[in-house]
Amino acid sequence: MLTVDFDRLGVGPGVKAIDIGAGQGRHSFEMFRRGADVIAFDMSESDMADVGEMFDAMMAEGHVPASAKARAEVGDALRLPYADNSFDVVLMSEILEHVPSDEAAMAEMVRILKPGGLAAVTVPRYWPEKVCWALSDEYHEVEGGHVRIYKASELADKLTTAGLEVTGTDHAHALHAPYWWLKCAVGVENNDNFLVKGYHQLLVWDMMSKPWVTRVGEQALNPFIGKSVALYLRKPIDAPAESSAS
Repeated sequence: MLTVDFDRLGVGPGVKAIDIGAGQGRHSFEMFRRGADVIAFDMSESDMADVGEMFDAMMAEGHVPASAKARAEVGDALRLPYADNSFDVVLMSEILEHVPSDEAAMAEMVRILKPGGLAAVTVPRYWPEKVCWALSDEYHEVEGGHVRIYKASELADKLTTAGLEVTGTDHAHALHAPYWWLKCAVGVENNDNFLVKGYHQLLVWDMMSKPWVTRVGEQALNPFIGKSVALYLRKPIDAPAESSAS
């Protein structure tokens, strides 16, 4: 389940890309499949071990171009261990809502992106997320949980201040918003509720089968109830030089 349109980022052979806060690697795998030189970066050692194993399996099974490269690395998004202007593409998907020092994370993302490079940032959309918070404290008041809700305009302003230009906005995962509203209404950990189980089965079927009716329906609904908002960005060619990471 991809939140980002990688065609808009020009991801392919010869592109050096990093997925900051890669989690279980869904976006990293897609960039690798497209032939990029990819780093999956996350603070979770266990997640990065699993992602690294999947990278190896994808290569062994011939699912990526021979020129593609990928590795998984562990670290802190506030102190990225990479030189200034290192990457053609930088991705932060569903991460900033978890980070108390979000502006510091944005500054690091901008620092490592090459002038003229492209980026995508996705977060939960404002009003579907507000519904979740209203229905359940458990949804966000957990260790590592969501610490803020962004309005798209607020996020765009912060990213612009950090040194990027917003080139486009999109929404995704309309079918997932009602699922999370259900979970928040009956209890986030109550996975045995028949409505939650039924809806989850629908989502799994949709992701596996990709029927045209749900694809078309979700595209039509995304502008109204899309669970995530994605901002596409560019670092200006004439961006001022940054100080290198220590």
